[in-house]
Parts: sequence; structure tokens; C-alpha cells
Amino acid sequence: MHIPEKLLAFAKQANAQSWLDAIPNVVGELALKWDLEIGIAYPDCGLSFVAPATQQGRPLVLKVQWPHPECQFEADALDAWNGNGAVQLLARDTDRHAMLLEHCSPGEHLATARDVDAMGVMIDLLTRLWITAGQPFATLRDEAGRWQSSLFSNWQKSPSASDKTLVEAAQTMITELANSQGVQGLVHQDLHGNNVLAATRASQPTWLAIDPKPLVGEREFALSPIIRSVEFGATKADLMYRLDRLTEAFSLDRKRTSGWAAVQAVAWSFDSPNQAQHNQIARWLLATR
Repeated sequence: MHIPEKLLAFAKQANAQSWLDAIPNVVGELALKWDLEIGIAYPDCGLSFVAPATQQGRPLVLKVQWPHPECQFEADALDAWNGNGAVQLLARDTDRHAMLLEHCSPGEHLATARDVDAMGVMIDLLTRLWITAGQPFATLRDEAGRWQSSLFSNWQKSPSASDKTLVEAAQTMITELANSQGVQGLVHQDLHGNNVLAATRASQPTWLAIDPKPLVGEREFALSPIIRSVEFGATKADLMYRLDRLTEAFSLDRKRTSGWAAVQAVAWSFDSPNQAQHNQIARWLLATR
């Protein structure tokens, strides 16, 4: 079985070789269970094994996740959305951390689409994905608490690559924001330009979100990954355009929104190869407050 280079590199870095070694057997078992023919894995899958599949000629996608906290409730989120703004979950195998998903065709990423109002697409998706939810999802308040408790120790591991003042600012923002949230809903906290795909339903084109890292939190936070989505432009002016357009579209508090986006930028910077870019985004956002 072909394993993409990105997935091989990830498994080595994350100490997940035993999980990766089991993938051929797991995929074979799922193929029998769901009567699938499995294609070659997508080359850009880097945290899960994801491959096209067919079931009696019907195109689908098989996804086998490396178990980690952020993806724990992905299937539950897709089930809750039931295809409204996100790919349809068709079947799941909880024990094997596997999902059978709708196939998006033509499958172009919104990040690379031309002649498309990307923010208009995102506003439509945010509207459709905003639903009331509770268990089993983690809450933004708890997730922000975990960020707050780990930020300083993460900075100590690589002080030359990060900025202590940003860590301190993010900790202050979490204290200010986490306990004063507004109405709660289900949030796709990784809704960026490469996690939205072009699809066709009933012969009509549409855009669908994939790969949620779901949380229950306030709507201001739901804008964070889009504001930070440098695929739509990486300059300060690009960032401010996204912040202004999205907050105006939903009549949301600009100060809270920029605060949450800065917090997420800092919190996620430590696991990113683009840490310097995350830090710059955080500085621009904090300067708007």
C-alpha cells in the first residue's frame, strides 16, 4: 500500500509509527466491511490516511485518523451538520477511528479558486455551520484554558523562535475572553482556505468544509481561522479586510474577534513550521485592540 511522504514524515515526528504500520490491515478490514475498492492515498494527507474509494461504482472517500484530541469528535461534528455546509458523513467505525465520506467533485480548494468571492463563500459556510451543540464536544473555554496553561512552557522550549510578549498577551486575552463569551454554537476551528472544497450536488456546484476540529464556543471565535487564513492573502491589509468583512457580515464584536484570532495564532504557532508568520499575524491583530 502506498503511504504518502507527508504521512510518513508526520508519523516519524509524532511517534506514530505503530499506528502507521497498522494502516494496511485497518484499510483492508474496512474495505471488506464497507465493500470498498481503495484508490491511491491523496498525497497531501499528513495527519490521517485519506484515499478515494468506490462502493459499487459510487465515488467516496475513506479517512482513517491518527487518534489525537483535536480530531476526537470530527465524526460527531459531521454527523451534527448532516451535510449542511460540510461533507456528508456516510458511515463511521469508532474503534478504527475511520469515516466513510462524501466525495467532493471537482474537489478544488477554495484557497486556489479563481474568480470566486472567497469571503462570500466563507460567510455562507459560517451561516450554515452555526448550530446549537453540547455533548460530546469540548468547549472553547476548556480548550483556551489548556492553551493558557501550556503557552509559557511551550515558549521556554523555543524562546529564540517565539516572542514572550505575545505569550503574555495571549494569556491576558484568554483570561479576558474565555469567561465572558456570548451565545454558544458548534465551531469548525480550522476553517481555512484549504479545508473548503468545490463539490457538486444534484448537478449544482457548492462548497463544503472538511476536516473540522470541533469546539463549542462563541461566534467571534468561529471567525479566527478564516481571518488567519493566509491562503487568501498574507499582508496586514489582507488580514484587516477579512477581519472587517466577517465581523460586519455577522455584526460581531471586532475587538473580541481580533483577540480570539490572536490567541489562536499564538497557541497554534508552536506546532507550526510557519511560527514566525503566526507571530506576525498575532502582532497585527493585537495592534487593532
